[in-house]
Amino acid sequence: MLKKWLATGEERERLRIEDLDAKRRDTAIVELGLNQTFDGDWNGAAGQFLLRWYGHSSHNKRYVALSEGRILLAAPPRRVSFRAESRMAVVAELPTAEAELEDPLPEYESTKLLLRFKDGSWIVLTTEEMRSSLHKHLMRHPANHETKCTGT
Repeated sequence: MLKKWLATGEERERLRIEDLDAKRRDTAIVELGLNQTFDGDWNGAAGQFLLRWYGHSSHNKRYVALSEGRILLAAPPRRVSFRAESRMAVVAELPTAEAELEDPLPEYESTKLLLRFKDGSWIVLTTEEMRSSLHKHLMRHPANHETKCTGT
């Protein structure tokens, strides 16, 4: 609030626009169901994938990387809390014939990505930063979700 009060007229306008964009983004997140972990169908490919994925590790951090023709998902081993990031291992590989990674809100800066399976089911992935390297890759290659190497 102090930042807005001390801002120049031009800065106040920019902050007002940023606030409006953030409100529109947050509304879109709720409308698209991106505030949910997945589509809710435990029998769908996304639900079954979640059951397998969380069976590998109860740690809350997961990493996603795109590679030629596949999506790689990594997690630390079970019950690891100290230096978990250094113990990451690939726990799942999804061919792009089974699932695709997409940015569901390309018009906004967001932390949301969608892992959409061919049966229409989906999982929401939340990145640690706005416009992560995966978001940026998808912006550069909107029709081609394959890459040699990128990750978050």
